[in-house]
Amino acid sequence: MALEHLVRATCVRCGSHYGTQGVSTCPGCGIEGILDLEFDYAAVARTLTRESLRSRAANQWRYLELLPVDGTRELPHLQVGMTPAYDAPRLAAAVGVRALKVKDEGRNPTASFKDRASAVGVLKAREQGSRVIACASAGNAAASLAGFSAALGLKSVIFVPERTPEPKVTQVLVFGGTVLRVKGSYDEAYAVCQDACARFGWYNRNCAVNPYLIEGKKTVGLELAEQLAEALPDWVVFSVGDGCTLAGAWKGLWEMHRLGFISRLPRMLGVQAREAAPLVDEYLRPQGSIRPVEARTLADSIAVGQPRNWRKALRAIRESRGAMIAVDDASILEAMRRTAQLAAVFAEPAGACAVAGLRRAVEQGIVGRDESALVVITGNGLKDIRSATQASAQPIDLPEDTTALEAVLRARQLI
Repeated sequence: MALEHLVRATCVRCGSHYGTQGVSTCPGCGIEGILDLEFDYAAVARTLTRESLRSRAANQWRYLELLPVDGTRELPHLQVGMTPAYDAPRLAAAVGVRALKVKDEGRNPTASFKDRASAVGVLKAREQGSRVIACASAGNAAASLAGFSAALGLKSVIFVPERTPEPKVTQVLVFGGTVLRVKGSYDEAYAVCQDACARFGWYNRNCAVNPYLIEGKKTVGLELAEQLAEALPDWVVFSVGDGCTLAGAWKGLWEMHRLGFISRLPRMLGVQAREAAPLVDEYLRPQGSIRPVEARTLADSIAVGQPRNWRKALRAIRESRGAMIAVDDASILEAMRRTAQLAAVFAEPAGACAVAGLRRAVEQGIVGRDESALVVITGNGLKDIRSATQASAQPIDLPEDTTALEAVLRARQLI
């Protein structure tokens, strides 16, 4: 069904066009030639309508016309997408905006946004007859790929940097994935994974070089346009690592605007951790290329020193008249506390990074105090208990003396 709407793939670096089979990056540009898939929107519009959506399942497959998968075959049974977008007035006041919504992507099957991409990835692997699918990941894509591989009976191989939080590694293992721990950073794990996929013929799930995966990520944009329609906020905020998530979300919003589901587009705010911010550096001081950095941040999901999809991400910022900003780890930990206590959403560091970035953008006058925003929390806080513990107050040892107990309770304004 959906494959018939797929027209071509276009290199974001040189603009060359290719077919949609057998090419993952532009032959002329090599690894720099990331491809963007294009659809026949006139054909899509004939069946993807507000009326048709009313009778479709509440998951990301409701947008099948805009996904590059064979919709006639069995889809993963796991519920992906249609995550809630909560009003968060107390968090809005703390951040400094007029109104704020929090979209909780931790509600997906393996508790992160990455499930949207992995659901598409395993289907493409099956279409190509691959038995094994692999990726490099700081944790969330790893758990997500292992879970969705289990759903379709595929084998998964995950390359993780040595600092990957234990809960994320445990998720991979319990789903039956093979974990190969790399003594180094995410970027080093990525390089090893690329070589292994080429050598052993495994299907490569790495979103930065696989143009199909970002199509899964764009479903969050499709979904926001449908969920909020004309109530879309002024700004949509994402944390940024490789750049795929921000770029995918923008593409989904753009497509829904093109199809007439929304009359205007929000501005995009991309947030990176200060010690892992090469996209912010390129945004502020354009050189036409990314200068790699040594990523050092507790937000492991966005600890990417050499992002591959930077062109798509910065294009999304430029086209939306948006901005990019960086925040330090202390601000991320504070945002974890604020998001949990003022919006009751438990965010992992990368998810909370977006909240910290929005607050910083308000302080710098990038986002106006009279404007509205939506922050996408990309992963659940249980993914990284060590950081959550850093962000939290400690338990209180129960005093034996009643007077001492009352003093503690009074200090916490509990009595």
